[in-house]
Parts: sequence; structure tokens; C-alpha cells
Amino acid sequence: MIDKFQGDTRWLSNFAYATFTYDYRTWLTTEHAYQAHKTLNEDAFNAVFNCDTPAQAKTMGQTVPLREDWDKVKIAIMYDINLAKFSQNTDLKIKLLETGDQILIEGNTWGDRFWGVCRGSGRNELGKILMKIRKKLA
Repeated sequence: MIDKFQGDTRWLSNFAYATFTYDYRTWLTTEHAYQAHKTLNEDAFNAVFNCDTPAQAKTMGQTVPLREDWDKVKIAIMYDINLAKFSQNTDLKIKLLETGDQILIEGNTWGDRFWGVCRGSGRNELGKILMKIRKKLA
């Protein structure tokens, strides 16, 4: 089991630098792409895209006007973004496949119980997505 995306497993994190193309743009991280796709406002989208770091993209993404359907599409968008990341980066694809059938848990201390698990509870949606992608790429 992998229970956090830090240290040797940081490459699984949305904050890990790995360029990929999605939605006609080349992104620095999956965090940038995810945060930008929260909005349909072109200026806000571009502001997130142009952030220097994933932390800046996350902060900026918390201020963008949310698209009305966000809660309905966010899991599918996160899946598509990560599929692009792992499909287009052969080294990361190999590493993901090498995790075999291990359970992937995005353990965290910052309280994210939707995408991950914090203090033993959470939905771990990011971990579930990565395991689905691993199965698809196998």
C-alpha cells in the first residue's frame, strides 16, 4: 500500500512537475490543469495556467468563479488530466504500472477528505482515479 504521495512517491501527487498536453495546452502540473478547469472565465483560466508553481495554482483556483457544473464534472476532469499525465510521460507510466495492485491512498495532513484521506477518513477520490488509470494502462 502507498499511503501518501510524498517523498519517493511524490510523482503521484498533483503537485509533482510533469508536463503534459490537455485541452490544447501544455501544463506544468496536474494541479494547474485541475484548478484552471474549475472556471469557464477565460481570464481566470489563463491566470491559473500562468502560475509559476502548483501551490500558486491551487491558491488562485480557490478564487476563480466556479463553473455551474463543477461538482458534476470535477471527478471526470481529474481523471482525464491524470490520464494525460501518465499516458504522455513514459517514465511515470512505468512507475505507476510498477505499483502493481497496491492500494494508492492520497494521505494528507491538510484536511482533504474528498481527494484523499486525512487522519484515517476520506473518500480518496484521487487514489481511486490513479488505480483506475493504472488498470487502463496495464
